[in-house]
Amino acid sequence: MTQAENNKRIARNTLLLYFRMILTMVISLYTVRIVLNTLGVVDYGIYNVVGGVVAMFSFLSRTMASACQRFFAFEIGRNNIPQLKKTFSLTVTIFALISVIVLILAETIGLWFLNFKMNFPIERMGAANWIYQFSILAFLVTVMTVPYNAAIIAHENMKVFAYVSIIEVILKLVVVYILVLFSFDKLKLYSCLLFATTVMVTMTYRTICKRKYEECHFHFIWDKGLFNELMSYSGWNLFGAVSTILNSNGINILLNIFFGPVVNAARGIAYQVSSTINQFVSNFVTAVNPQITKYYAANEKENMMKLVFQSSKLSYFLLFILSMPVLLETNFILTLWLKQIPEYVVLFVRLVIMTALVDSLSFPLMTAALATGKIKRYQIIVGSTMMLNLPISYLFLKLGAPPQVTMYIALGVSAVCLSLRLSLLRKMVGLVVRDYVEKVLISIFSVSFIAYILPLFFIFRFEESLLRFLLISVTSLIVSIGTIYLIGISQNERLLINRFLKNKFIKA
Repeated sequence: MTQAENNKRIARNTLLLYFRMILTMVISLYTVRIVLNTLGVVDYGIYNVVGGVVAMFSFLSRTMASACQRFFAFEIGRNNIPQLKKTFSLTVTIFALISVIVLILAETIGLWFLNFKMNFPIERMGAANWIYQFSILAFLVTVMTVPYNAAIIAHENMKVFAYVSIIEVILKLVVVYILVLFSFDKLKLYSCLLFATTVMVTMTYRTICKRKYEECHFHFIWDKGLFNELMSYSGWNLFGAVSTILNSNGINILLNIFFGPVVNAARGIAYQVSSTINQFVSNFVTAVNPQITKYYAANEKENMMKLVFQSSKLSYFLLFILSMPVLLETNFILTLWLKQIPEYVVLFVRLVIMTALVDSLSFPLMTAALATGKIKRYQIIVGSTMMLNLPISYLFLKLGAPPQVTMYIALGVSAVCLSLRLSLLRKMVGLVVRDYVEKVLISIFSVSFIAYILPLFFIFRFEESLLRFLLISVTSLIVSIGTIYLIGISQNERLLINRFLKNKFIKA
């Protein structure tokens, strides 16, 4: 398959994922507002942080998920179907073992930590335990579906995600309706309904995969060599996953211990806004990732590096276009969206989005590193640096710093990790750091600086209002896209866009 055909498939898959994203984004923003107003700030914060405790166990599944995608895409790239079937069945066996380990840890250490270390109102401890148990059940259902989702991504069949998302958002709307309708303890009811939704969605994915992909039929096999290869890869990837968890959910727990569930609610809302916007980037990266791995498997290093550079830059630009009006009009947007705005939310949203902009550059670099399979040194260096976020944040909080200090530290750590990834990939895949700086970093810095000039003028010139918000939104969209087109992309990329638009116009 030619590079042009690969690019067309990436574009098609990205569009399908955007359809999925827009649908889920609208419903997610609506449901957050209803859930926050129905549960209240304290109960919303409790749900946010308790889910974080369970998420600390889920790093096991996410680690193996990335291993699944890498090995599936690698075998598809080599067109080795027998080995692909063997790899799938072995990963299902491994995930069953992981489920047992997580269940034991969650019902011992996790349960103890929840009841004796977390900071909740005493009258809501029963509800917190209720949420915790349903979250564990939801995790166990999800973890056994990870190999099936990995198969969909490896096959680059993103329309499946788009179709299943329609079912998912309908179920979430039903959950919100039931939550408002019934008078049963809202927090307990919410956790129960979300668990039921998780079961329906995950079973749908599994059913589709079994019917569509021949390798997605489990047969117990044992291959010691393949098992060791999977576990060796995942073992070091596990180290990186632990760092990610400590960098996110660990901070959430720290904030709960020092400040209580109200700050957790503020942080939860901030990350909801960030993740909603960030879906544009994650959908694009999801579409690109298998192709990066397949290029590496086929030893097409030049095409792989070209795709890494382009996707790194485009990931940033996609997030930049959407984040501009949100960063400039954060208070106005939150006021429209939510009836009650917890303290710190405005600042949290801005800092989280700024961190996401830095991280967007790293996603394709991470995929390139993982594609090699030789990630020991990479994970030790990058993972250890990410882990510094937790002890540094604890030190500052212990000294009396406000909660937002954790966000500033996270932003700084993300910037350091980006520079470390560039340095490490120089030896791992032959990345030329100077080329990356010239073709990616200078480009995005130039676009960011120039694009903000006019919108900032309007911010200082007019008072906050609906008119200013509309003016900022339209101006940001036009200026950002125009600046990206004129100075953010190369001449060859500009020619490709012109040709694409011309063909669409002629066909129309």
